[in-house]
Formats: sequence, structure tokens, C-alpha cells
Amino acid sequence: METLRDRLKLMVITFRRECSRVLRSERTTIHGADGMLMVLQLAMAEVNKQHAGEFKVALSDVLMAWKHLLFDKLHLPPPSSARLENYDLILEAYDSFLKRSNTVDLVDILSMYKQLRVVDSDPEEPVSPIELFEFLSGNIEAPELPDVSVPSTPCSQRRPCSSQMKMAVRRVFCSYLSLLVNTKNDLALAHTLDVPSRDLGRQAFTDVRHAAHEDKTSLFLAVTSFVRAIQLGGKGYAPAESNPLRKHVKGLSAYVHFLDNLDEILGEIPDPRVCGARLVAAIRAVLVKGSANGEELRAAAEETAKELEERIVQLHQVQKGAENGSRTGISPARPKAYAINHATASGGRDTVKVLMALLDEEALTAPCPNKADLLSEDQPVLSGSEGTCVLTLFRSPEVSSGCSPQPLRNRVQSRLDLIKPKARDKVPRSQFACTYKDEDPPLSRVLQFPSSSQAPTCVHPAPRPKPTTAAQDGSSLDVRDSSTAKPTPGCRTKEQSEVQREAALEQRSGNAQNRGSGLANIKKTGIQMQRKGNKRKQLDSDQHSGWENEPPEKKQHTHVSVKLPSKNMGKTSNKRKLIAGQGKLTSFFRV
Repeated sequence: METLRDRLKLMVITFRRECSRVLRSERTTIHGADGMLMVLQLAMAEVNKQHAGEFKVALSDVLMAWKHLLFDKLHLPPPSSARLENYDLILEAYDSFLKRSNTVDLVDILSMYKQLRVVDSDPEEPVSPIELFEFLSGNIEAPELPDVSVPSTPCSQRRPCSSQMKMAVRRVFCSYLSLLVNTKNDLALAHTLDVPSRDLGRQAFTDVRHAAHEDKTSLFLAVTSFVRAIQLGGKGYAPAESNPLRKHVKGLSAYVHFLDNLDEILGEIPDPRVCGARLVAAIRAVLVKGSANGEELRAAAEETAKELEERIVQLHQVQKGAENGSRTGISPARPKAYAINHATASGGRDTVKVLMALLDEEALTAPCPNKADLLSEDQPVLSGSEGTCVLTLFRSPEVSSGCSPQPLRNRVQSRLDLIKPKARDKVPRSQFACTYKDEDPPLSRVLQFPSSSQAPTCVHPAPRPKPTTAAQDGSSLDVRDSSTAKPTPGCRTKEQSEVQREAALEQRSGNAQNRGSGLANIKKTGIQMQRKGNKRKQLDSDQHSGWENEPPEKKQHTHVSVKLPSKNMGKTSNKRKLIAGQGKLTSFFRV
């Protein structure tokens, strides 16, 4: 008499053989009872986040929704308990997650079996809906596979290993193998992203989920596309500096590199037995190497790897015997007609066929009896940090409080500070710095015009009174006028200083014969200096009259100072000197 497990296997084999008629992908994986419960928990948490603002759900609500889900999908009479408030949205989110991850559950396989079976050879209903409900609920346990491994000697002793640790390690092994078959399996990536530890915690997983949601792709494709763009993309194709995944480049690159190594093993080794052993050994090595739990994790990894290697060998022998008996068995992944390299496209087909059979058997295992151990946060430590369940991993680290964390003004100001260009640092200039043009700040033009309260830095000398004839001819010197008309030190030019020095030397030498020529030279030099001045200074000098605006008299030395001609002396004398006929014209126009 066939057991329940044999009938479930017949249902799955029929589905694999004819799945191309109802599914677009032949590498669709199956969720067992534990996988279905995890997906339901995530769907309920997502619905609660949309309506209540928190990504969490109570364990009692999950178990109640789980019972209603099985009754509805198996078309059984509904239970006496009332449905949850958002049950329809939960069911929709559950189906959406399965479709997005290219997976199906055991209830969907039973519903598709009727249209996929062969009428003459396959039974009409290998498993009844009530039996499947009892199996998924945990009321009927399927018998375990017979132990065909090599018996151990009586003296050998197995290392201690808890059932919860072994279950978690086996889930990691199967998740890595599932990604080789179905890269869209988001639940498998969640189990393996940070196992072993790659410094990819909740924040990294949240950033990957946001990137996948924006691109509308799977989590694995979001990770691989980012790493490929970093490794192979040029300057124009590299991800932006503001990409959140740039903070996790090292961990994501290590994860993709390890999966690439598994893909190389899968494609290069044609023998399924050798290839399966190499794959399991690679996963065991990386899991044990990066572990921080010690001897318990090592024992669980070695035991699980040994069991999987033996089961792969058995499945290959079964499939090989079925092919010799002219039975197709599980349909492998067929190479596409447009594949460039047909050898690569067909490489690894037998191994993929064996891996899919292994994953299907894992889906048919009995569910975990303790649902709290499966769904709670008390998970064994596998990645060097605290063990977290899938719900905690999918929950974002930043919990929304329902209000804005900062006022709108502060957020706008912070955004403007980011957009504002940064000031360029001053670089050391060379000896030709005088040829550079300094960039003044925006307010420098306003600061160039001082107010009336600011005192002038240079006081220009007031004009001298009308000179006499003797002064114009240079026959007399007025010491008082020269001292009062003397320009201030701040406005004295180099030429005036030289002229004063020469005159002082002549005064001390006592050479009266050359005084006339010296004063003539001084007068000539003063006239040339006056012509070099601008018109603005001339106008200021003409407007000032009298002695009240002159600067205070400085303390003079004991020697006699030489009277220097003022800047306006030559100009005044030129103005008083009339040309021929100018007096008559002036009197004519005055009348």
C-alpha cells in the first residue's frame, strides 16, 4: 500500500512533467508547509504596514489566517472562527509574493494536477484535499525517507547537535541550491544573504529590497545587476554615488562571487553525482569558515552535507533507471533555440534535474511542529550576529512614527545646503600672483563706499591764498606759508620728497647765486606734477578756501624750511594770465 508520501511524490512528478503547459518557467520551485507559513507571515505584515503603519503581526493572527487559507484554497467548508479584517488583502498579497518569486505551493499543485495528469496512466486524485490539509497542518506526519547511508561502527559517536540548529543549517543549504535553480526566489536570498557573515544586516537587506522595488525585479537580480555595474561598467554606466547599495559593495560582491563559483561548478561538471558533491562541499566550507557559533554549527553542517550528498546520488540512480525504462520522469531545463552556445545551454541539465528533485522532496517533508520556533525571533546564530527570523529581516530598521521627523523648514534648509555649491579652497599662488584676478565676495561692492561718518585716511592740502608778485618771481621765501601748505605725510609722493630734499640742501649750502635756478626748477617740477593729477583733485582743491580746513601745523625742526610750490600754484597763475584780446571779448559779452 502506498503511503501518503509516495502519493505526494507522484503528484509532484506529474506536475514537473507537464508544468510547461501551465507555467511560463520550467524552473519553478515549490514551497512546503514551512515555506507557505513564512510567506503568509510576510504577506500579513505587509498588509498591516499599509493600514496600521507597522510591519509586524501576532503569531495567533498568523495561525488563524493559516487555517482560513488552507480551507479556502482546498475548497473545504470554512471553520467556525471568524475571518480577519483584511483577509482578502492578505490572500492577494500571498499570491502576489508567490508569483513574483516564481514559486508555487502544494495546494496549487493539487489544483493543477487534474488538468495535467494523463487520463490512462495517472490516478484521478492521488491525495484528497482533507489529507493534504491534515498534512500541512501537522496532524499527519509523512514517514521519513529510509536511511540508506553506510552504517557507522558502534564505537563512533556523533557530535551533539540540536534539532533547531540542524533545521536552520539545512534550510541554508537548500536555499543556496534553490538559487541555482530559481534565481527569483526572494525567500531563498533572505536565508543566504548574510550567512555566513558578510556585514549585510537588516539595513543592507532593506536597501536591496528598495532597489528591487524601484526596478521591479527580484532581489537576486537587483544585487547582481548592481555588482556587475560596479565591476564591468565604465564611468558613464557605474551606479551613482548616492546609491544606498554603495555602502555594502564589499559584502554584495562577496555574495555574488560565491554564487558565481557555484554556477561554474554546475556548468563545468557534467556528472550529477560529482557536481552535487562539489556544490554541497563548497557550501559547507563557506558556512563553517565564517561561523561564530563553534562546534555545534560545524557538527550540523557536516551532518547535513553528508545526508544531501547521499540523497543526490540516490536521486541520480533513480532518474537514470527511469530513463532506461523509457520514462521521462522530471523534465529538465530545455535549452532555448536561440542560445548562442548550445553546449553551455545544455551543460548541467542532468544536475539541475537532480537538484529540482531534491528540492521537491524537501518541500514534502513534515512541517515544523513548533510554529513559534519557526516564526519567532529566537533563531540560532549562523552569521556571527544575533539570529533573526525572516519577519525581522524584512522589517525596515527605521520604524515610521506616523509624523514628520523634522519641520518642513528644516527639511527644506537641509536640502538647500546640499544643493548649495561648496566654496573653493584657496590654493597657494606663484610669483605671478599679481596677474590673477581676485574674486570679491558679493558684498564687497557695498563695502567699497564708506559712510560719511568714516574719517578720511588722507587729508589733501588746502589751496594757498593768492600769491604775490614776489612769490611768483621766486625772489622771496615765506617760511610760514611753506609750513602750512606742506602736504601731509600720507599724501606725499616720491617726487615731492625728492624735491624737498634738494631744496633743503640748497638752503643749507648758502649758495645764493643758484637759488633762482633751483626755485625755477622746483616751480617747473610742481607744474608737471600738477598736470599729472586728475581733475577731481583739482576741483576739490579749488572749492576749499581759507585756512580753517588746513591740517594742524606739525612741530617744525630748528632748520629753515624751503617753501614748496603747491599743486594749484601753476594752475592759478595760468588762469590769471590773459591772452591778447581776451579782455575786450570778456567786457563785450559782459555788457
